[in-house]
Amino acid sequence: MRMRKMKNRDSRMERCGQLRISEPAALKGNWRSLKPGCTALWVEVGCGKGKFTAETAQANPDVLLIAVERCREAMVVAMEKAQAMGLTNVYFIDMDVANIEEIFDGFEIDRLFINFPDPWPRKKNAKRRLTHRGFLDKYCRVIKQGGEIHYKTDNAPLFEFSVEEFAACGLQVNNLTRNLHENGIVGIMTGYEEKFHALGTPINRCEVVCKPFVLPKEEKKEETEENA
Repeated sequence: MRMRKMKNRDSRMERCGQLRISEPAALKGNWRSLKPGCTALWVEVGCGKGKFTAETAQANPDVLLIAVERCREAMVVAMEKAQAMGLTNVYFIDMDVANIEEIFDGFEIDRLFINFPDPWPRKKNAKRRLTHRGFLDKYCRVIKQGGEIHYKTDNAPLFEFSVEEFAACGLQVNNLTRNLHENGIVGIMTGYEEKFHALGTPINRCEVVCKPFVLPKEEKKEETEENA
């Protein structure tokens, strides 16, 4: 999410610092210690200003929700929202989701939310899309078998690309719709989603069942070369 730089960002973040995890790698494999007895560990990728984050945490008090956001300006707004609502089951991490395996243990997550990610429309940037098979491989290593990815986007081409990637990886897709709110509002909306739904833009959504899979050899070769 692109936002103007905040002059008072750091001081605002400090005021709600109890909701920020500054060293997430230290909790790898032990995230549930933040809320002993929680029924599930959910992770949201790219929480933005946190409307969906806060309302989801509020609606599911027995669940531990970890929100990931690269833009600190947006994350501060999300943290302030959660703090104002008195939530105790949501925490925030400012990091790149490409590093998700560094902070979550194998099969530790029960559910992952991907809401309205950057479409990276140019073909040469396809590997940056958060539903590219390279990312799906990472997710399926930290989400338990049978756990789910809940995915929403207003971008039709990105959604079709994503559905093809899910199929290529042999992942089961449930509850697929290309017009989620056609007959009335369904579920908790993000701020972005509210805006585009009001404009009449159809919202695409599906649920993906996770399982371990093996990337094609050519994919592994390309990843090895990129990381060299």
